[in-house]
Amino acid sequence: MAAPLKIISASALRLNAVRPFSSTCVTHAGKKWRLENGLAWTGSEYGPLTDLPDWSFADGRPAPPLKGQVRRQKERAEFARRAVDLNAEVDQGIDTWKAKKEQEERAKEHLKSTMFKPKGKMLIKNK
Repeated sequence: MAAPLKIISASALRLNAVRPFSSTCVTHAGKKWRLENGLAWTGSEYGPLTDLPDWSFADGRPAPPLKGQVRRQKERAEFARRAVDLNAEVDQGIDTWKAKKEQEERAKEHLKSTMFKPKGKMLIKNK
């Protein structure tokens, strides 16, 4: 019973030992130049090579968009929608904070107006 298990495990080890292993990091050619010039770091994230169609019809009609182009358009639309929503949320938070500060100031003024006023000698000393 023990012999077949050793054969199976030995063959499994041999299959795993064939796979190459590398511990170096991946570097993209031209990455530094693209970043210095304000472009995408991989060169294939955005731009005419990824955003424009690869071909068009002979009569000038544009080609239908590819799956990747449609996906990128949806991602960008979702990103823009999220940015607008977050901006509106920040604006609402600032308005709420300002309203709270104004309410606190009004409460302080009301408290000052309801406090006892100085009388007699105290009134003369304060002037």
